Amino acid sequence: MTFTRRSLGYAAGGLALAALLAWWAWPSPRVVETAVVGKGPVQVTIEEDGETRAIDRYGIASPVNGRLMRVSLREGDLVKPGQIVAEIAPTPLSAADRDLLVARLESAKALEAEAFDRVRRADADAAQAVREKKRVADLVAGKFMSPQALEQAESAVSMKSADLAAARSRAVSSAADVRAAQAALTSVRANAPTVRVDSPVSGRVLRIAEKSERVVTPGTILVTVGDPSALEVAVDVLSNDAVRVKPGMRMLLTGWGGEEIEAVVRTVEPAAFRKVSALGVEEQRVWVVADFKAVPPGLGDAYRVDARIVVAEKADALRVPAGALFRRDGKWHAFAVEGGRLVLRVVEPGLRGARDVEIVSGLAQGAQVVLYPGNDLAEGARVVARR
Repeated sequence: MTFTRRSLGYAAGGLALAALLAWWAWPSPRVVETAVVGKGPVQVTIEEDGETRAIDRYGIASPVNGRLMRVSLREGDLVKPGQIVAEIAPTPLSAADRDLLVARLESAKALEAEAFDRVRRADADAAQAVREKKRVADLVAGKFMSPQALEQAESAVSMKSADLAAARSRAVSSAADVRAAQAALTSVRANAPTVRVDSPVSGRVLRIAEKSERVVTPGTILVTVGDPSALEVAVDVLSNDAVRVKPGMRMLLTGWGGEEIEAVVRTVEPAAFRKVSALGVEEQRVWVVADFKAVPPGLGDAYRVDARIVVAEKADALRVPAGALFRRDGKWHAFAVEGGRLVLRVVEPGLRGARDVEIVSGLAQGAQVVLYPGNDLAEGARVVARR
């Protein structure tokens, strides 16, 4: 009987030791980052740096060769049409130089005529857009067209109005160039001691190229005048991104020192330009120009902004963080956590934003998924969420 009890004791101790060794050798659950599948907005955006600029900016240039007198204006000063902004003492001109001034005057007159033709065409386009909007509004009211058609018509009216305003501004600038060329020629013929350069419009001085006296040539920008409260934003994007941008799309602006601002894309310029990136790579880029819905106080001309152009969005999509998805065998997958173990799910993504991805199928709302899964994770593995 004693021998039996001793044997049973040894057996129990062996079993306890084996259980302890098995528990010690059994792999512990992996600690993983997780997220919950939920509903919320998903935005597909193009993110680039941008810059604000005055919509009606006028670079007042020197009409003659000569010595620029010291400019007395300062940045921020208010100027009126016809106000003298600079004076130039012209150098004696030869007959060839006089002929050049005559040719420049004729060229300025031709550009002025073209500018006023553009105003008439833009005026006709704006009137046509207003009439088209009225027709679309009547059809929408009769439920023959969708409300989106009216939104597009209103956007067209806004863009045509902006084109008309820009055409009128160019016409004003062209007329000022004619006056400047005429004044230069008149002063040379009359042997005037100085040529006075005036402002073509009212506004504030945005920039003075050089305050001190110096020698200038025809076409040298002396003073830039504009309205600092009438701003637009220009963003240069890659040409393969520009094809996805359309007028009327939203643009969200941050990084300027205040809260997020909303703007609306007005135009995507038709021609690209070449730019060398910080890494030395040549890129083809395109200017995208947008209008502010409201210009916040403190924002001025040539301010840097971080721009996000929203090319697609859903306000209430089933979404997961982008880091939860990975490719395997040509399909998108995600690891779901069920009962403390990993379950591999094949998912169909929809809109893919920079931070979140829409889930069309494969995951249900409230499911727990692993973020940034490593290659060593496998289906059925025991995991625990990091707290």
